[in-house]
Amino acid sequence: MNRLYCPELLYSNGKFVSDAAVLVNESGKVLEMPEKLDSTTTRIIYMPGSALLPGFVNAHSHSFQRLIRGKSESRMTSGNDFWSWRGTMYHAASQLSPQDVYDVARMAFLEMAYAGTTTVGEFHYLHNAPDGSPYEDPDTLAREVIAAARSVGLRIVLLRAAYLRSGYDLPPDLGQMRFFESTRAFLDNMGPLMRENPNGSQVGFGVAPHSIRAVPLGDLKEIAEWARAKKLPLHMHVSEQVAENAACIREYGLTPVELLNGERILDPHFTAVHAIHITPAEINMLAEANATICACPTTERNLGDGIFPAFHAMAAGIRIALGSDSQAQIDPLEDARELEYHLRLQQQKRAILDQRAGKSLAASLFESATIHGARSLGVPGGGLKPGDFADFFTVDLNDLSIAGHSAEDLLPIIVFSLNRTAIRDVVVNGKMILKDRKHLLRDEIVGRYKEVHQKVWSSAQAEGRNR
Repeated sequence: MNRLYCPELLYSNGKFVSDAAVLVNESGKVLEMPEKLDSTTTRIIYMPGSALLPGFVNAHSHSFQRLIRGKSESRMTSGNDFWSWRGTMYHAASQLSPQDVYDVARMAFLEMAYAGTTTVGEFHYLHNAPDGSPYEDPDTLAREVIAAARSVGLRIVLLRAAYLRSGYDLPPDLGQMRFFESTRAFLDNMGPLMRENPNGSQVGFGVAPHSIRAVPLGDLKEIAEWARAKKLPLHMHVSEQVAENAACIREYGLTPVELLNGERILDPHFTAVHAIHITPAEINMLAEANATICACPTTERNLGDGIFPAFHAMAAGIRIALGSDSQAQIDPLEDARELEYHLRLQQQKRAILDQRAGKSLAASLFESATIHGARSLGVPGGGLKPGDFADFFTVDLNDLSIAGHSAEDLLPIIVFSLNRTAIRDVVVNGKMILKDRKHLLRDEIVGRYKEVHQKVWSSAQAEGRNR
């Protein structure tokens, strides 16, 4: 039976309208509204006091890093930069059993659902057993992450990551032993996962050569050709750190973007994650290739990576998607507003991204959190158009954070002021996974996560005492 969702206000074509609804079929796709509705084949769901918006798309997530939230905020425990922060991350990664990976991923995905996220792009590079040896099934941990998303109800695009080395002219890092695979193994291991989930509405796939420092050029070209032949999205960390650019120049005489452009790896299916330390010329290269950039502002500010040049990227017409990355904070609207706020602090001006591409500031930022992320992951969605997946959330129009709105100013109020407590219902593929801010598995998921958290950080304390 079809379902007709009838909110008080519906976000459509860049504005909120009343007396509008979303019609969804049994397959979880949005249908075009007929002139006359057949009440015998349609269930009407009234949603008074709510506004309905397209679901957020998280284009870059490392779910297991939810475990390190708050654990690396001191120089005494994790140093003072990105490269020392990794030690905390490596400890967490080294402790996890397959069951733990599932439980931690469920916690991250549950928090995403409560923030209005309906699709996650999981950049997954945890492959091996703790000693670095492959599991009998080399996709064991990937299957656990997929199962976690299914359990919560999120759509997942598994961006299986290739990680071949610690860096140019560097010995293998023991903290990375769970990440390493050969290129041949990486490509072989993608096959079974994709065959088990052909063209599914719940599970999709992409490839993710981790970075230039982790994947040598010859291997990168082989992976990119394989992905292009299968028409899969290709995501890659690009120019997150100045040191990353310097290492690439030492090895190849070019920056990462220059190298990718020269090798024709940049294309409409390519997403550059972070792309903070890029030049105007490199922005033009990404724009000409019709590539996407995925910014992760809440992680980038947490790690001290730098400020993403959103103004210049938008001016060049580049699509900007958003990701929660290290899970320092899971709030897609916070990531969206930080694109603008970081520039305000840097330039001491306001409304810097307003009227980029002829759109209002709020509309541009909301598209980054929805439509551009969907495009990056190859998912038909983000806008509630006929044929899109029926992925959306509702907000309580009487929530304290947005009360006093009008239809005209509701979007900027939501983008710049909404608290997550206002999010009431979340629907993925036509199925309600959050109803009145309640998820059926919340208590179980949180309880299991607490047990893993206790185990991982008790072991860290023990290691510290035994040094």
